[in-house]
Amino acid sequence: MSVAEIFEQMKAKIDANPAKAAGLKASYQFELTGEDGGTYHATFDGTSYDIGPGAVENPGCTVVISAADFTSLVTGKLNPTAAFMGGKLKIKGDMGLAMKLQSIL
Repeated sequence: MSVAEIFEQMKAKIDANPAKAAGLKASYQFELTGEDGGTYHATFDGTSYDIGPGAVENPGCTVVISAADFTSLVTGKLNPTAAFMGGKLKIKGDMGLAMKLQSIL
């Protein structure tokens, strides 16, 4: 599964259950390194959202991880806490927003 496909699946999950993101006002940036990496974003303004490739201005939370580890994280093969404690996952900005992201996606 490619990183682009994962972000498309994220959109589908939110479309299927919009209540998960209702009221959320946050912007996330994902900086994925290595093969199949790139910069992606997810922004929520309380009533709508945008997820896709590219950076956002002044993200509230930036997630830095390799594309391979990101894929493992999203598919449940890598524990988020273990990834963070092991240095595979780095969070810049609001850690509270990072915790919310896990429950949304």
